[in-house]
Amino acid sequence: MRSRKSSGIEQLPLCWEGPGLVAGVDEAGRGPLAGPVVAAAVILDDQQPVSGLADSKQLTALRRERLYDEIRAKALCCCIAMATPEEIDRLNILQATMLAMRRAVEGLRLRPARVLVDGNRLPVLKVPAEAIPKGDAKVPAISAASILAKVHRDRLCLALDEAHPQYGFATHKGYPTPEHLAALREHGPCPEHRRSFAPVRQALEGRA
Repeated sequence: MRSRKSSGIEQLPLCWEGPGLVAGVDEAGRGPLAGPVVAAAVILDDQQPVSGLADSKQLTALRRERLYDEIRAKALCCCIAMATPEEIDRLNILQATMLAMRRAVEGLRLRPARVLVDGNRLPVLKVPAEAIPKGDAKVPAISAASILAKVHRDRLCLALDEAHPQYGFATHKGYPTPEHLAALREHGPCPEHRRSFAPVRQALEGRA
């Protein structure tokens, strides 16, 4: 007679890459005329909650900076990735955004079981994913990702302002404000401007 195991159930080994790990993903910088589009992926730690998470656009710059540091310190893991202006011009802004999101997810040191993405479009991923409209205001992990992406991109814009002070990147962050458009007409595009975007293309044609 064959012996039977006492429990009849084989216990699976525990690991961090278990079925409960969910990553939130969001981007910053689709609308600006210059600089990269930035995406972030975040897996929060239920044992170390971050209070005050919200859509990054609803927070003050100071609050975003403080939450950025807290998220980086408390999250199980996170990754910030980009698509360059050259990639935006080559692929288009939507596909470049999807590329940045995929890079962010693939850069996580822990593999999530599921990915929740802000919006209504999904990048091509190797794990199950769901698009959630207005997810940055509904899902804490997406809110955290929106904050990381926004703060990282704003910091890049400060560096751009130091390199090209004539455009005012520190103020408008690359968006097509009247001041930015006037600077484009006066000085022409810098290397970080997105040539495929109409105002930049028109500035180039005006100086040709």
